[in-house]
Amino acid sequence: MAFGCLFGIRNASFEPLAADRGLPPDASPEARAHYEDWGGAYGGSWITWAELQTVDWEEASTEVDECVHEYRRGADGAWELYGLNSSLDRFAELSGIEDPRVLQRAGRTHPEGSEWHDGDRLFRIERLRRRQAVPDEEWGAVWTVMRTLAGLHGDDGVRLVVWFG
Repeated sequence: MAFGCLFGIRNASFEPLAADRGLPPDASPEARAHYEDWGGAYGGSWITWAELQTVDWEEASTEVDECVHEYRRGADGAWELYGLNSSLDRFAELSGIEDPRVLQRAGRTHPEGSEWHDGDRLFRIERLRRRQAVPDEEWGAVWTVMRTLAGLHGDDGVRLVVWFG
């Protein structure tokens, strides 16, 4: 999901932030050599820390997510996202869905906003938010490095360069 949200790769549920920009014009010779040696590389792009600072991480995806979102009560009693397509056995019991293919893609067959309550758990069909597609658990270390470097080189002086194979 993250690569789709950020760079338009493998997921079209968000308007990508930095799709198909290619390698930066001032990319180092080493980076260009790695890209060319990759063999079949595609989707080269980049995004600066300054751009990432302006992103609306609460923006909703353009489509309802296929996965059912499971929420659990936090210490403060508020619903917190626990996982996507987690606890599917329990969700199957609550929803009455028996076909495993339909279960995996409940967002295709149930309207947005459908909910199933189960004590301190809630299953919901809804749209992803950008922050859910690019979770801190997976990307926090990248953001920390970029933030640290931006402190030294400025927000426009730090960028994440990517390509896919």
